[in-house]
Amino acid sequence: MSEININRQRLTLRIGRGTLAVSTIAEDEGLQHVVYEPYVVKSGISMAANLREAFKNCDLLLQTPPRVRVLFDSDVLIVPVEMFNENDAATMMHHAFPNTEQDAVYYNVVPDLNCVALFAMNRDLRLVIDDHFRDVQLIAASTPVWRHLHHRSFTGTARKLYGYFHEKQLSVFSFQQNRFKFCNSFEAARSHDALYFLLYAWQQLQLQSEHDELHLVGDIPEQEWFLGQLRRFLQKVYIVNPQADFTDHPAAKVKGMPYDLMTLYAKGR
Repeated sequence: MSEININRQRLTLRIGRGTLAVSTIAEDEGLQHVVYEPYVVKSGISMAANLREAFKNCDLLLQTPPRVRVLFDSDVLIVPVEMFNENDAATMMHHAFPNTEQDAVYYNVVPDLNCVALFAMNRDLRLVIDDHFRDVQLIAASTPVWRHLHHRSFTGTARKLYGYFHEKQLSVFSFQQNRFKFCNSFEAARSHDALYFLLYAWQQLQLQSEHDELHLVGDIPEQEWFLGQLRRFLQKVYIVNPQADFTDHPAAKVKGMPYDLMTLYAKGR
C-alpha cells in the first residue's frame, strides 16, 4: 500500500468478537475514498495481544495518528435515559452480563432513541489502545445502525422489525416513536436459530404478516434458504442493500466492510 497522509485524520479501529480492522478517509486528486485494512486475528491469543501485533504489521497503524475512534462490537445493555445514572453503570452492566465483571464499562448516549447504550471492554485491550493514541472515542458498534434504521423506520405506515447480522450474532429490534419497542441479541451462527428468533420476536410484537415489514441487514447466513423460509410466513421481507442505501458515499464501494462501519462513515455515529 502506498503511503497515505493521515496525520490529521482520525483512524477508525473496528474491534469485534473475533475480527479486527483499521480504516480511514483519504484523498486522491481531490476525491475522498475509504482505505480499509482488515487484520487476520490469530486464534489462541487475546484480542489485546492481536492488537499489539497489528501495530507492527498494519500499514495504517504504522502511520498512527493521535486520534482514533473505536467501533466496538460486544454485548450491549440498553437503559432508558431517564433511568440512567452514571454511578450505577458498571453495576448494571455486570449484573446483566456477569462475564464482564473484570472489564471496564463505558456508555454512549443515543438521544434519537432516548436511551443509553452500556458496553464493556477488556482492560488490557483498552490499555493497548491508550498506549498508542492520545484521543480515544469509543462507540458501540450497533449505535450507528440503530440511528440509521430508526430514521428509515418513518418511511411508510407499516410497522417494521429489523434483523441485524454481525459477528455470528443477530440483533433484533423495533421502534415506536423515538424509543425502542423491542431490542435483543441472540447467538445466531446457524440460520435455523436466526429464523426462530426473528419469528418469535415478530409474534411477541403481534405484527401482521400481510401489512408489516421485516428488514434485514448485515451478513445473513445461508441467505437464499433463509429468505425462502421467512417468506413462507411473512409477506414483506426486505434486505437493506448498503450500495443502494449509501449510494453517494465511498464506504459503500468497499468490499467486505461490515454494515455498522459503513453506516458510521456514511451517516455518522
